[in-house]
Amino acid sequence: MRRRFRYALTAGFLSSGAPAGLLGIRLAKGAPDETSLDRVGRELAADRAAYLYVGGATAIIFALFGYVLGRQADRLAALSETDSLTNLMNSRGFTARLHAEVKRARRYREPLSLLFLDMDGLKSINDRDGHRAGSDAIREVAAVIRGELRATDTAARWGGDEFTILAPNTDKAAAVFFAERIRTRIAEGGSAWPMTASIGIATLPGDQPTTKNASKIESAALMRASDTALYEAKRQGKNTVVAAN
Repeated sequence: MRRRFRYALTAGFLSSGAPAGLLGIRLAKGAPDETSLDRVGRELAADRAAYLYVGGATAIIFALFGYVLGRQADRLAALSETDSLTNLMNSRGFTARLHAEVKRARRYREPLSLLFLDMDGLKSINDRDGHRAGSDAIREVAAVIRGELRATDTAARWGGDEFTILAPNTDKAAAVFFAERIRTRIAEGGSAWPMTASIGIATLPGDQPTTKNASKIESAALMRASDTALYEAKRQGKNTVVAAN
């Protein structure tokens, strides 16, 4: 019983921190060779219950330690893809998601729409009320966008006062309707700062077959087309939606 208690104590020490191996503790009695690691190992192997207890405890601790490390790695990865001001995805994470969604859309021959949104007049808010007010305005627009997203949609702060929205299985007409709803909510949001937004749309049709290495090429083409449509919306007087042909 004393031997089992001693090995149980060993397992307890293992659970108090990151495990680096098995610590054997034995009182010195008689000849020095009685305290050797070989003797402790033989005693542990002879006592099956203690052997299983210490071995199982060690395995559990290693498993828990690996789980905690994995969770922390996932959390750090998520933080590296999150915009700190809005808690939306940042451009890095969005680019990876865009490539994946283009692949999926091509595989299942579904349409995919990309919306590029730019806030109108953020510079005026910054100049008149300060950059803190400008940051608050950006957060308000992000909240409007988040509130309109479906479960399958992805939104990101692309940078500054620009946002991107990825809408899977959404054709051009549906994307225009979606964008108009967001534009209207921003314009009628009741904010302390009058705000509007211009939105450009590009749609990848769902009737084309998959081609090798198409995702990066078509992702870049979608970004260019939506950006061009956004500039056209700005040229038309802002607070409007333009869809690329």
